[in-house]
Amino acid sequence: MIEHRDGDPVDILLVEDNPGDVRLTREAFAEAHINNDLHDVNDGEAALDFLHQRGDHADAPRPDLILLDLNLPKVDGLDVLEAVKSDDDLRTIPVVVLTSSEAEEDVARSYEQHTNAYLTKPIDPNEFVDVIRSFERFWLTLVELPPTPE
Repeated sequence: MIEHRDGDPVDILLVEDNPGDVRLTREAFAEAHINNDLHDVNDGEAALDFLHQRGDHADAPRPDLILLDLNLPKVDGLDVLEAVKSDDDLRTIPVVVLTSSEAEEDVARSYEQHTNAYLTKPIDPNEFVDVIRSFERFWLTLVELPPTPE
C-alpha cells in the first residue's frame, strides 16, 4: 500500500461533477491498493468550501493532492485552480487537472494558473482506469508530496 512516510493515508480531493467518473476513479484507486482517503465534491464552490473548511466541510482534512475537473458547476475549475494557487496556505498542494477538455486554451490557462499536471480523460472506461493508474504510479509512488503544515 502506498501511504505517507508516517503510515497515514494520503488525502486526495477529487473535484468532479460526473458520478460515473467518480465511481471509476474510486474503483481504480481501490484496485491499486492505495492507502488513501479519497474525498469527492461535485462543484467548484464545494471544493473551495472543502479547502477552506467551511460549511458542510468544516472538519475536512487538508488534502495532500487535488484532482480537478475544469468543467464544473457553480465555480469553474480554472477559478478553483487560481484560488488554490493564489492562497499562501493552499498553494503547495499539488493540483492535477483531470478533464475531458483537449482544448489548447484550457491546457495553456491551466499551466498559467500553475497546475502541476494536465491529464485528459479518455472516453473509454478502461482507458480512464489506465489514466488513473498512471496518475497513481507517478504522484503516489515516485513523487514526494509536500509535508502537511502544522
